[in-house]
Amino acid sequence: VETLELLEELLAAYPGTLLLVSHDREFLDNVVTSTLALEGNGRVGEYVGGYTDWVRQSTRARSKAASVAAASAAPAPDAAPASLKRKLNYKDSRELDELPKRIEALEARIAECGAKMQEPAFYQQDGAAIIAANSEVAVLQTELDAAYQRWQELDAG
Repeated sequence: VETLELLEELLAAYPGTLLLVSHDREFLDNVVTSTLALEGNGRVGEYVGGYTDWVRQSTRARSKAASVAAASAAPAPDAAPASLKRKLNYKDSRELDELPKRIEALEARIAECGAKMQEPAFYQQDGAAIIAANSEVAVLQTELDAAYQRWQELDAG
C-alpha cells in the first residue's frame, strides 16, 4: 500500500501528460484528471475526473438520452386535465424561468474549463492547480445536475 501511495504522489506531481490504464478504481480517482471510456459503436467518450466522475457523468447522460428517447417514442397523451398539474407559485415560477439561463451558464463554464484542460500547457502546471481545476469542474457539474433535477421537479409541477 505504501508503494501505491508513493506512485499516486509521483503521478500527481508529474508535470506532463500520461495515459494510464488500471483496474483500481480508487487509484484512478486519486490520480487521473480525465477519463476516456469506450462507449460502443466506435465511440470514445471523454469525461472530466476519475472513475467515480465518469460513472456519475455517463449515468446522467444515459438517463437523459433514455428520457428523450422515451418521450419521443411515447404517444402524446390526450389533452390531460389541467387540474392534475399543480399550479406553481410566484417564486417557483420565477425559478423555473431562470433555470435555463443558469443551466446554460453552468454548461458554458464547464465547457470553458474543459477547453483549458485540453490544452497541453494545462498539465505543465503544478499538481495542486490541476486538482483545484478538477475540483471546480466537479462542483460545477454537481450544480448543473441539481439545476436539471430542479427544472424537472418544477416542470412536472
